[in-house]
Amino acid sequence: MSRSPHVAVIVLNWNGRDDTLACLESLRQSDYSNVQVIVVDNGSTDDSVSVIRQRFPGVTLIENGKNLGYAAGNNVGLTYALEIEAEYAFLLNNDTVIAPDCISTLVRTDCTDPAIGAVGPIVYTWDDGRVISSAGGAIDWRHADAANIGAGEIDRGQYAARPVDFVNGCGLMLTRQAVERVGLLDERYFMYWEETDWCTRVRRAGLDLRFEPAARMRHKATIRSDDLGPMPLYYMTRNRLLFFATHAPPRIRPITLAHAVHGAWRGIIGNRRAGRFQHAQAMQTGIVDGLRRRWGRIDAPAWQSDRSAPLQVDNVYAAQDNP
Repeated sequence: MSRSPHVAVIVLNWNGRDDTLACLESLRQSDYSNVQVIVVDNGSTDDSVSVIRQRFPGVTLIENGKNLGYAAGNNVGLTYALEIEAEYAFLLNNDTVIAPDCISTLVRTDCTDPAIGAVGPIVYTWDDGRVISSAGGAIDWRHADAANIGAGEIDRGQYAARPVDFVNGCGLMLTRQAVERVGLLDERYFMYWEETDWCTRVRRAGLDLRFEPAARMRHKATIRSDDLGPMPLYYMTRNRLLFFATHAPPRIRPITLAHAVHGAWRGIIGNRRAGRFQHAQAMQTGIVDGLRRRWGRIDAPAWQSDRSAPLQVDNVYAAQDNP
């Protein structure tokens, strides 16, 4: 490279002061110089904004004033990145830390092929940096599933650089070309599944998605579904229906959506048997809202209202047409 491309790093914050400060500190240790760090604050009520401004005065801080969610919040940062003519945008969860050479390695990978629309690093869990959280993503269209490859495995170098179906949104480097071609994140998702949706649109636009194991980062998020609370389960359940209703091949879409509902139903039963009634109700509400095409942010914790109501779904194929 004769010139280092301009990279905008977008870190979304919502009442996550300590995590965000650790993430920004790892960015400060980066060996890549042509970076503009953008913190988008989603209406935090802690002292995140004042502390970030004090400790990291070189960071661009955008205050949304309210919680827009992952998709819309990051879109604010992406829009700003386009305005400042950044060549790459790196979406980075605030509960992550990156290796010093992570950004430079991702940029080198992106620059090797103009057909690459996005690239992601290997993501480790929050321990000693040996347990994999994601080595790229794979989509199972028939069974309505999208999985992080290698999750829970010890990294022994078993996953090489290669094309993947999607890149985990905790660390996703997008090219300007890809954003201009397919647009921003779909805000109907609010949070969860939106990066899978965006990556699918990129692939269908003729661009590649790459996994690069030489780039490394760690993420605090759990890799066990049993550790998820009711709110994540609600959005994951609902948005799974939105994703596969939108993108599953028409010839198998009814089967795919039936698998999605069946999988959620099994989760509901399992949570009820374990005494996690709010978790079960969240998944039930997610199914109903998905089939009713009720997207975006859901403020009312509807899953707390009735711990024993049976699941009532009139037509599991109601969402088979593109919403």
